Amino acid sequence: MEGKFVSYLRVSTERQGRSGLGIEAQRKAVEDYLNGGQWELLEEYVEVESGKNDDRPELKQALEHCDLTGATLLIAKLDRLSRDAYFLLGLQRSGVRFVCADMPEANELTVGIMALMAQEERKRISERTKAALAAAKARGVKLGNPKGAEHLRGIGNDPAVKKIKANANHRAERLRGQITKLLKQGITSANGIATELNRNSIRTPRGGQWYAASVQRLMKRLELT
Repeated sequence: MEGKFVSYLRVSTERQGRSGLGIEAQRKAVEDYLNGGQWELLEEYVEVESGKNDDRPELKQALEHCDLTGATLLIAKLDRLSRDAYFLLGLQRSGVRFVCADMPEANELTVGIMALMAQEERKRISERTKAALAAAKARGVKLGNPKGAEHLRGIGNDPAVKKIKANANHRAERLRGQITKLLKQGITSANGIATELNRNSIRTPRGGQWYAASVQRLMKRLELT
């Protein structure tokens, strides 16, 4: 291979992201594909996110990087993303050149067809889920998830506090990678980090905008201050 490349790897769980399970195999696929020739891997972007979530900051940055540098986006395993409509449509619409280590013959037409199929499958899953919930409700099954701390009532104050803290720590850990990357880039002020998180469309755990105070609370929880 020749030219400039930006690789994009994705796993669907935090556990896989921390352990390297899946990521290492994808990284090996990239290395094998690029083996030989005059090539330069400019950057590697790793997304740890469920296929059900359309918020893909790492994909967005990878596409932007390719657009700015003229690099080719290198995807390790398109088969892992073949049912991911958001990814496929974003790739198709970006106009960025891409190549897949596991499917070198894939092109814009291939991805477009996959995207349509993924959208249709997602629609069918949603329809089946709604139908199943409606049938369950008709049978008298109580539906819905507890909101707020309602589900903690009756378990005692200390266990409830521990549960709330554990949930907060879990949400914070999802953002550790983003914060660490910004710190390595020299962006160390709370205002600067908040600006970058908002610029990359990364929401707070409650779905809002980032401010210096919320960044400071997050970094304190992650023990990065």
